[in-house]
Amino acid sequence: MRGGHVCIVVSFLLLLAALNGEFAGDYSKLSGIIIPGFASTQLRAWSILDCPYSPLDFNPLDLVWLDTTKLLSAVNCWLKCMMLDPYNQTDHRECKSRPDSGLSAITELDPGYITGPLSSVWKEWVKWCIEFGIEANAIIAVPYDWRLSPSKLEERDLYFHKLKLTFETALKLRGGPSIVFAHSLGNNVFRYFLEWLKLEIAPKEYLRWLDDHIHAYFAVGAPLLGAIETVKATLSGATFGLPVSEGTARLMFNTFGSSMWMLPFSKYCTTDNVYRRHFSGGDRKNHHAYHCDEHERQSNYSGWPTNIINIEVPSIRGDKAYPSFVEIAQANLSGMECGFPTQLSFSAREVSDGTFFKAIKDYDPDSERLLYLLQKSYHADPILNPLTPWERPPLKNIFCIYGIDSKTEVGYYFAPSGKPYPDNWIITDVIYEIEGSLYSRSGNLVEGNPGATSGDETVPYHSLSWCKNWLGPKVNITRTPQSEHDGSDVQVHRNIEHQHGEDIIPNMTRLPTVKYITYYEDSESFPGKRTAVWELDKANHRNIVRSPVLMRELWLEMWHDIHPDKKSNFVTKAKRGPLRDEDCYWDYGKARCAWPEHCEYRYLFGDVHLGQSCRLKNSTYDLLSHYV
Repeated sequence: MRGGHVCIVVSFLLLLAALNGEFAGDYSKLSGIIIPGFASTQLRAWSILDCPYSPLDFNPLDLVWLDTTKLLSAVNCWLKCMMLDPYNQTDHRECKSRPDSGLSAITELDPGYITGPLSSVWKEWVKWCIEFGIEANAIIAVPYDWRLSPSKLEERDLYFHKLKLTFETALKLRGGPSIVFAHSLGNNVFRYFLEWLKLEIAPKEYLRWLDDHIHAYFAVGAPLLGAIETVKATLSGATFGLPVSEGTARLMFNTFGSSMWMLPFSKYCTTDNVYRRHFSGGDRKNHHAYHCDEHERQSNYSGWPTNIINIEVPSIRGDKAYPSFVEIAQANLSGMECGFPTQLSFSAREVSDGTFFKAIKDYDPDSERLLYLLQKSYHADPILNPLTPWERPPLKNIFCIYGIDSKTEVGYYFAPSGKPYPDNWIITDVIYEIEGSLYSRSGNLVEGNPGATSGDETVPYHSLSWCKNWLGPKVNITRTPQSEHDGSDVQVHRNIEHQHGEDIIPNMTRLPTVKYITYYEDSESFPGKRTAVWELDKANHRNIVRSPVLMRELWLEMWHDIHPDKKSNFVTKAKRGPLRDEDCYWDYGKARCAWPEHCEYRYLFGDVHLGQSCRLKNSTYDLLSHYV
């Protein structure tokens, strides 16, 4: 969901840290291209708007997203600059906003002494890059208007044309391919770009272009099968911590074309491949039908842990209550008496194919607009229907990274609130996944099909872990502590059999007091390609890239990947020691610096505690030589 605090900067910094000239490989040729997530790019005003009853007006280039001062003092004006026409995605007639450009657009959403630290996105990580001597032109941010549907991004802003030119410019400028870092919705944007590219490049040149321009793809917190919280934002509003009501947030969110981009959908339902159809003489303008296989009919919840939505609607008014949806309505309403509220349940497929919005059309004024948007911008998209399962992108190196084992919402109970739109629905109960079980908000156990673990507090495990299907039939699994370790608690299972479409559950021990990283790695199934999945215990979706553990692992992996003397396909997991002065600390029990083989006490003027005076004995290069 919101990528503003979950951006993937950390990965970028890790790789770019390796660009230091003292390393053996020619790292100076690499570029890092960052695709931010939802609500993680600054939007600036591109018009003049006089705000009555407020001393603050909007002038060209004024910050809109996110300027909390104007939000608090002139919320109606602010909404005019944020909202879009829900049908054609054009700007409000009185105000328009456009995404900022460059690193400044993604480093800090709301600069200021008070709000700055709270809205910091990649600011600290850019400081890291500077500290390691990374050149400015090696870091390339590609912000976009995260309010738009994918087709509108190209139609209005030529975003995907510009992204293609960004890759080609980076290759000419630095002489080598790029590393793609995408977070949350940014992964959906990158997926659409790869499909769009197929129709811009000759078929015989497509794979060559990818190999020449993209060395590796890091997908962090990717909602590969959608995110449940999107449904909550659509029906009752999600404020993202802003000082606005949920109704106002809902009113704004439902005008965005991107509001449908992360809807949960079934892994059993697909559409025809537009790429093959286009080059075989098919009609590019008409998207082929959305169809589901037999597993969808056999599955209770479209393969998800439970029904996504359970909603009460007013009493039946005959078949006219659902004029376009009588049969399914009757199935849902069997056994109910007239005059009493009726509870309907909807699976992920019924949410993403429009069945749910048709069923509540008579009770919610937003449904007609959302149905129009869903059909025109997603199911009828000539490039790609994004509400279909991902296949492994045809890239050489893919790393799918996400957090697990956190309490995550997987289902909702809604009921009429008795208030007018946009506050006409309230959430009466929430279903969570945690520790391999389903619980209601009140703590009661819920029946369903929970996964092996839970998600990252925002995206359910079912959606995050879909990239395990990109692994082949034989997978190596390694589980290590997240903290620095000497290798005594490292568990390795090699050549584990993996059936496509099924989860891989490692038979490994787990201490309740230790946070682990579990690596699933495959470099044999697809010649010339590597695929890895990293699961980080308790890593939050919005803060995963703030984790120094993830930074360390990305740094090591990319340093190893490009090193001319590497001895294995993936970096060794045998041990982890400190790599920076910040990793050294004072061991009060032994009255010395921890990791004495790597760290030593070395006081410098300005140190205020013992831990600050613990510093590395050797250079970072000497320490990294142990991980080749």
